[in-house]
Amino acid sequence: MSNGSLEKWLYSDDCLLDILQRINIMIDVACALEYLHYGYSTYIVHCDLKPSNVLLDEDMVAHLSDFGIAKLLGEGESNAHTTTMGTLGYIAPEYGLEGSVSIRCDVYSYGIMLMEVFARTKPSSEIFSGELSLRRWINDSMPNAITRIVDSNLLAPEEEDYTKKLKCLSSVMELALNCSMESANERVNVKDVVVALKKIRFQLLT
Repeated sequence: MSNGSLEKWLYSDDCLLDILQRINIMIDVACALEYLHYGYSTYIVHCDLKPSNVLLDEDMVAHLSDFGIAKLLGEGESNAHTTTMGTLGYIAPEYGLEGSVSIRCDVYSYGIMLMEVFARTKPSSEIFSGELSLRRWINDSMPNAITRIVDSNLLAPEEEDYTKKLKCLSSVMELALNCSMESANERVNVKDVVVALKKIRFQLLT
């Protein structure tokens, strides 16, 4: 893809994505997941969602790539057991501990990636050790310390739309936390993720 990966855009000093671009990219990824999870009688679980597997075309439209460890769940099959092969930091607890794969595993990984995209901090960052993780850091900082955790490039107190942007970023992080709940059954559905992000985008634009 002509614009490379989302990871390149997040961590390169030569690239900068604004709030709207990041929301649009994550809507594209959520729509791709919705298609994989509900577009066929067979569930397709990607199993390795992360910024390096999201590629951007010439129009900055995001495409999900690398289906090397994807799992197919047959009709009537909601989960399967397999060897854990995803990337540490993005793997759902039940996948990492038990090798249990379902579409909810992708939702968990998506939630972690959503946090990373707006905090510009990798789940594998050296600032996280012991009990502290990216999710724990975000959760403990919500809602009052949101400015401490989001990418500093996204917010300037003197800008005109500061309050509106702050509200949108809080909504994004709340959604990310709901995607990455410890219990698979408590995670939101990817269809609801698409609706929620489109609502956040609408609020940002109005």
